[in-house]
This record gives sequence, structure tokens and C-alpha cells, in this order.
Amino acid sequence: MTTELIDNGRESRQVLKDLKDLYIKKLKPVEEISSFSRFGNPTLHGGDFVSPPFLLLLGPYSAGKTTFIEYLVGKKFPGARVGPEPTTDKFHAIMNGEEDRIIPGNALAVTPGTPFNGLQKFGNNFLTRFEGSQVTDSDVLKRLTIIDTVSTAALSFCLADFLFEEKLKIQPAPPLSSVLVMHFKAWNNDWEKADRGKKLQLCRSTSLKPDISDEMSDTIHSLKDYSDKIRVVLNKSDSMSHQDLLKVYGGTLWSLGRVITTPEVAKVYIGSFWSEPLKNPETKALMEKEMSDLLEDLEMLPRLAAVRKVDDMVKRTKKLWVHIVLLDYLRNNTPSMFGKDNRKKAILNNLPTIFREVMKSYELPAGDFPDIKKFRSTIESMDIAKLPKLTSKKMGKGDRFEDVRKALKIELPRFLKQLPGFTISRKVRLEEEGKRSSDKNKKRKDTSKRQIQQNTESEAPS
Repeated sequence: MTTELIDNGRESRQVLKDLKDLYIKKLKPVEEISSFSRFGNPTLHGGDFVSPPFLLLLGPYSAGKTTFIEYLVGKKFPGARVGPEPTTDKFHAIMNGEEDRIIPGNALAVTPGTPFNGLQKFGNNFLTRFEGSQVTDSDVLKRLTIIDTVSTAALSFCLADFLFEEKLKIQPAPPLSSVLVMHFKAWNNDWEKADRGKKLQLCRSTSLKPDISDEMSDTIHSLKDYSDKIRVVLNKSDSMSHQDLLKVYGGTLWSLGRVITTPEVAKVYIGSFWSEPLKNPETKALMEKEMSDLLEDLEMLPRLAAVRKVDDMVKRTKKLWVHIVLLDYLRNNTPSMFGKDNRKKAILNNLPTIFREVMKSYELPAGDFPDIKKFRSTIESMDIAKLPKLTSKKMGKGDRFEDVRKALKIELPRFLKQLPGFTISRKVRLEEEGKRSSDKNKKRKDTSKRQIQQNTESEAPS
């Protein structure tokens, strides 16, 4: 099985090139001056802008993550192992290549132009458990990079840092456009009936126990800021009757609702994603429709890759804007020499009030501000007296701050308008529809006036 994914087109590639230039020339210098990366925002690299979107699979062992990739790609990939026992002991980046081969993690991390350069910071402890698998003749991998992972129960602190702190916080690069977590234990010992949950972001449940383990719960909480990219898939669901499937589906939604604290629970797909045909005629029609919907959802990732990257850069730039005005406020309220230690303690104890004052002064939304606890833990290890002021020489006496403002208010919105098929916001759409409706009403009134005038003239005595 192969899925044809549409190219972004020449316009999208040009927008991504311009986005890369904007970041390197105007935003990256400000990030370096303000130590933006120390606050959980790793610096982006060139490969982050040109690489295809990422699909990350998460789930316990024997959940069917590897089998789903083989179903999607259309064949086995180098390094793939499938079995009832824990088989995937490394992170695999499955991507397009000129030949089928495995690339060790250390070599992949130092290769220029790849989106994996930022992984060098984790050292051999992680890179020895990470490798790339190149696959030829796959239309899917020409538009998508898939990350296969170890069992969620086996994630070490190093791996958890990679998944949830590093990659998910550099969304503007090749973002983890989707995370597919699979989990569906068989109701017997036959591993071929093990249900596989896979999809865009998180999914986990068992046929008899659709609850969520502590490991998966921690995973979901780590991805709470990316709930719009979460999908849940119950794979091999045709091994159950219609009644049992209904119970498991409801139990999964209930369990997810306790963990994903959003108004609407993540989308849950049902299907059987492997080479075997559907076995249960009772649920066959439902499975085929759900599987088709999932593949259509996946096909949208490369189509929207450029839009997502620009959108993620907007989010990052907003965070940078808030970051530099916060540092400017702290620096302006801290003496350069005497009494700065006492002042620093007072600032750390009064951060909520400072956040509100900055919010009010610059008319910034509360949602753009960082977590106070994380911000405090980072800032207390820094010398506040050395933080950059907006009008300092390092910041070009305000010019660099103006660059960030222009990027956020002018250049990034312009990039979105240049993208083919870009969907404008609901607010703008309603305003334009209202304007068109107003114009139509005005024309209708003018026409009515002309008709009345003509009728009056025709009825007047000669």
C-alpha cells in the first residue's frame, strides 16, 4: 500500500526559503543575545526548514507501531523487527533515500542539512539508541518522515527529554506534525490479534483494559500543548465483535478524557492496519471508512507542511517577543552593582506581579507567557544585571526589537498569504463575507431605487 502525497509546490518552497532567511538574519541573533535557548527553546537549524513533516509513533511494546509503518510505506524498512515480545529497542527515523540502508545515530546527527543536528546535545547515551532507516521508492516518505519509538514503558529520562523537551519545542523546524501512539493488547496470547493504536498523536488502550498507564499518562501530559495534533487509533479492531468494540471505544474515550484536559477529546480512529484483509464482516464497513479517514488525515500533513511551519514560527516569535520584554523589565529594575542580589530575590518572589505588569504595559495575552515555575528556575541561575535591555548596544539600540515586531506583524502574515490554498482565519473570512454582503445589499438598494424612479417616470403624465 502506498499513499500519494501532494507536493508543496514552488510557492511553498520559496516561502520556506524566505522563512529560513528571516529566522537566520533577524530572529536568531535576538535569540542568541537573550539566551532564548536556555528557556526551553532550542535553536533551529537549516534542515529544520526544508525537511518534510514528522509523524511520531508512541505506544507500548507489541502495539503495532512498526507494522503500521510497513502498511503505510508499502514494504519493510531496514532495521524493522516485528514480534509478540518487545522488539523495537531503538528510535528509528524512517525517511526517503537513494538506497535501503541504516544510518547510525551519531552519523545522522552530524550530517549537515538534516533536521537531526540538534540531537548532538544528548550525547552517546541517546544517539547509540537512535538510527535512520532510508527507504527507496516510497511516495509517502518523499513527503513525510516517520519516527518509530521504543515502548513508552522503556523511555529513559534521556529519551523523554528528547521527545518532549527537545523536538516538540522546536515545532517550527520539521515539527512533529503528528504523533501516533499505539496501544491495544490482545485479549488472548495470539500476538497477531494484538490491537494496534496509531495515529497523528497519542493513542493507547487495551481491549479488556482500556485504561491508560502511568507512562502513557506522563506522555500525554508532556504533549498537552500540542493537543490539536493528537490522534488516537485502535488498530486490529476487527478481532472484536461490534458490541465489544463499542465498549472498548467508549472506555478509551473515557480514559483519554481524564488525561487530555481539553474541551474535546482527541480524535479516535478504528481500523486494522496490516497486510491481512478485514476478518469481521460485522464491522467491515465501519473499519474501511475509519481507515480511509485516517489515511486522508495523514495525506493532509505534507499539504499543510509549509503552513504549519509558518504558523509554528509565529508562535515561536510571540514567545520571543514576550521573552525579551520580560528580560528588559527585569534588567531595568535591577541595579548594576550594589544591592542586586537582594533585588534578584525580590524579583524571583514577585514574578506573578511582574508578569501582570508586563502583560498590561505591552497589551500581551496571558497565553503567550512562559510557565512561571520554569522561568524562575532558569532566571535564578543567571545574572540579571547582565541581561540585555531593548535599547542596549547588543540589541542595536532598539533595532533588533523592531525586527522582531516587523517579523510578527508584517513578514510572517505575508508568508501565509503567499502560500497556495491558504485558508484565512474565521474572523477575516466573516469580515470579508460581511463586506460582500453589505456591497450586495447596497447594489440591491440602488437597483430598487432606479426601478422605483423609472416606474415613477413612466407613470407620470406626459
